[in-house]
Parts: sequence; C-alpha cells; structure tokens
Amino acid sequence: MRDSPLANRIVVVTGAARGVGAATARELARRGAHLALIGHERTELETVAAALPTRALAVEADITDQGTLEAAAEQVRRRLGRPSVVVANAGIAHGGPFITTDMTAWQRVVDVNLTGSALTAHTFLPDLIGTAGYYLQIASLAAFGAAPMMSAYCASKAGAEAFAHALGAEVAHHGVAVGIAYLNWTATDMIQEADHHAVLRELRAHMPPPARHLHSADFVAQRLSEAVENRRTAVYTPAWLRLAHLARTAFPPLVLRRSRHLLPRLEAERPFHPTGSLGAGGRADDVAHRRRQ
Repeated sequence: MRDSPLANRIVVVTGAARGVGAATARELARRGAHLALIGHERTELETVAAALPTRALAVEADITDQGTLEAAAEQVRRRLGRPSVVVANAGIAHGGPFITTDMTAWQRVVDVNLTGSALTAHTFLPDLIGTAGYYLQIASLAAFGAAPMMSAYCASKAGAEAFAHALGAEVAHHGVAVGIAYLNWTATDMIQEADHHAVLRELRAHMPPPARHLHSADFVAQRLSEAVENRRTAVYTPAWLRLAHLARTAFPPLVLRRSRHLLPRLEAERPFHPTGSLGAGGRADDVAHRRRQ
C-alpha cells in the first residue's frame, strides 16, 4: 500500500508490545509507515519491530515518567526522524469492587491511561505541530458506558476522551488533528484474562449480543489505521458504537438497573475480590513501576 498517505511517515505507537498496539503497528507498516514502538517490554517490542516490513525502532520507556519519555522521543527523532503521527494506545486495567480496591493500584490505572496519554501528547506535540500531524487517543466504550467493577478503567478512559476533545480544540489552528478511538471488547490478553473472573465474565455476558462480542486485534488495527490515514476526529470499532455514542445519556440508568438485579445474585454465589493487573502488559507495568520506586 505504498500509495497510502502514510508511506514513509514516522508513526509513534505506545503500548506496542502486544495486542492492539502490536497489531496496529503491523497494519501501519503495511501501509508504508516507519514505526517507533514505545512500551515496557523491550524483548517483545524488538520482536514486533523486527517483523515489520518498514524501518522500525523499539524503545523501552514508561509513559508516566516524563524524563524517560522525553529521552525516548529524542531517540525517535535521531534514529527515524520527526514523527507526524502519534497513537496513544498504552493502557492497563484492574477490576473488582471499589470498596476493597487498593487505591494505589486504582491511581496507577489513571496514571497510565490518562496522565500517560497526556504526557505522550505533550512530549510529541512540537513534532505534530511542525508536521501538521495527527494524534489518535485510544479510548473505549467505557468512556461513556461505565460499568461496575471497573471504576478506575472507566474513569481513566472518560478522562482520556475529555482530554482529547480539549487538545483537539486547542491545536486545530496549528494544523494538528486529534482523533478519539472508541473500542469495544477486543480479543487481547487483558480482556481474555478478565473473563477468568466470574463477575467480569458475567457482566459481559449480560450485555446485548452486539456489545459482548469480541473482535480481533487485527480487525481493530485495520479500523484504526484507516482513521489515521483519514485524520478522523472519531473512529468507532465496531461501527455500531457510533449509534451507542449518540445515545450515551441512556447508558448510566440502563447499567444501574441491570446491576441492581445482577450483582446481588453474583455476590451471593461467590465473594467479589480485586483482580489485580489484567493481562501480561499490566503485569509488565507492575514490574516496571516497582523498579522505579
């Protein structure tokens, strides 16, 4: 796809060691982009980078550490060039009752998903202004369809959505476009591991059939890459989420009504416990965060 507007562009993808990030890197490279992959897991990042058909760079960095992130950005500029696209994909999730949640872990989810995204945008914004580039914030159905047992994740994604809206209005006159990607359930190790926990599995199972369906990371990556090519302000994966978004004010009362009936039964069957970090990416963040402390 060398006729793609992404051909020979430098694209940064955070959280690119696995899942949606890795799949998106592969799809963007297929369209001719050169990739800078940023995340915790150096070995996995290097494996993804080595398999790409275009120039690629793997940089280990914690997106919540501004100094480390700025050093990573300098490495990207020096070795690949000035990026014109940034995909803020890195994210983690914990589940479980808020009342028994370790608030340090709760805050870490917000730090990665919201503050880390903002630091990513801040670090690369001079490049995007210089290239009239594009910033894509990976959000979620959780940004407007908040669910019980996932309070940190929902709060962080709602915050990331609001941040992207504010940033887009602030930098539009510089020629920078900002997009938000609303993703539904995707077959990543984070989501698949959530299904190992009965209450999270049951909550997803009681969603309407289209809403509980798992989509492949490759399917999502294709949609995200099309959004990058077209500098879209919003992308919905799957497409029906656009309709759900229009009806977002209906979600809180519907979720409340369903939860009032479902959670007492589930709680009677087995106690609810915090899940800890979901997926290998979340556990990699745990390890990296402990090292920094």
